Amino acid sequence: MDYKIKIKNVSKSYKKTKALTKLNLEIKNNSFFGLLGPNGAGKTTLIKILTGLIKPDLGEVYINGELMHRNNMKIKSILNVVSQNANLDRELTVYENMEFVSRLYKIDKKIRDKRINELLTKVDLMEHKDKKARGLSGGMKRKLMIAKGLINDPKVLFLDEPTVGIDLNSRRKIWDILKSMKDKTIILTTHYIEEAEYLCDDIGLMDKGKVFNVDTPKNLRENLGEYTVEYFLDSKTKYKHFKTIEEAKNYSLSLNNEYSIRKTHLEDVFYNFTNRKVF
Repeated sequence: MDYKIKIKNVSKSYKKTKALTKLNLEIKNNSFFGLLGPNGAGKTTLIKILTGLIKPDLGEVYINGELMHRNNMKIKSILNVVSQNANLDRELTVYENMEFVSRLYKIDKKIRDKRINELLTKVDLMEHKDKKARGLSGGMKRKLMIAKGLINDPKVLFLDEPTVGIDLNSRRKIWDILKSMKDKTIILTTHYIEEAEYLCDDIGLMDKGKVFNVDTPKNLRENLGEYTVEYFLDSKTKYKHFKTIEEAKNYSLSLNNEYSIRKTHLEDVFYNFTNRKVF
């Protein structure tokens, strides 16, 4: 198996708080991998270690077969990050923001304009290229951040909550942009269940500093049971999972209170393992 990223026994603590504990994970080349977990699960800490921003207390990270560390500029040159915090210069135009980051990556002037125009077209911002960043909608700002993240044509792209805080229509348009990227290894952290299910080839369920289950979205759901009976009993919402709709219907006949039968989704899988909601 061709793995782009290998994480071996990585641990990280902040004073008395354990952010990551002996975490092991392998991410395949040219795949879309999702890290799904609640706040405090360790997702952002892991991204910072993978990008060389912070050093693990223990363990090692390999990207492209090379040990990742703060000074490994060869590996850093093939990475980029779209953070959850907007890192745009509000007083620069859309095009000027792109030009500024292209200069940071020392992109040759001969190809700079062409690449910027291609990326702005890709994220549907070309007609807004002369608009200042402070005047953009939330969805447009997110699109511009993604375009900035692609300026160096990275082989590995980290997306840390890339659609947080924007409306559903803008989120779905961004999904279409991300879905089209087949020549990159993409690591996504997200709170949105539907986002992870739609975009990701594989998903790692993460909680309390560990990735405890990795599989395709389809397999994760089917292994729990394709159908869920949801009902309220003893002041609590309860869930029962079944392989077939017939089994779910038969079980519901024994219930004396209101219930619903629905398809199982990833949040059910996560909740079943940890008893915590993803968000």
